[in-house]
Amino acid sequence: MKTEINTIWIDLNEELYKFILEKIKDEQTSKDIHQEVFLKIQTKIHQLKHTSKLTSWVYQITRNSIVDYFKKVKNSNISINDLDIPEIDTNNFDYSNLTNCINQKIENLSSQHKEAIILTSFKNYSQKELAEHLKISYSGTKSRVQKAKEILKENILDCPNVESDSTGKLIDFENN
Repeated sequence: MKTEINTIWIDLNEELYKFILEKIKDEQTSKDIHQEVFLKIQTKIHQLKHTSKLTSWVYQITRNSIVDYFKKVKNSNISINDLDIPEIDTNNFDYSNLTNCINQKIENLSSQHKEAIILTSFKNYSQKELAEHLKISYSGTKSRVQKAKEILKENILDCPNVESDSTGKLIDFENN
């Protein structure tokens, strides 16, 4: 168990601290919460049923600790509902593993759809800029980007190791 905690510390220490600091905006308080999170991890690691969900579990503990901190603060100007603490952190380890899967699915798209996804999603082209680049109409570009995203989403959600909710939102990924 001590080895597991050391591994978590090595893998997630800096990432978690930055995550906490981004939400708390105070260095000393962030350090305190960071330490508290690792104490909770150490005392509750035995409750983790699936090690494949370790990072998600650690982030859930972190989010809960941040919310607990704000509940304790007597500052009436801060509402828990106004905080931007996402349920799933896109920087978390599980999603970085998903990148290879997404890259493969993008490679399998037609050349037109692949170009639309890459330029708008990764090269930050606006759809208007893409229309100029492709020398097609703006509405044609919008349709192409939308269709490319739909195909990509369907292909990703068809993977047996990807789990989504009823709306098609990605909720879990198991790295096989």
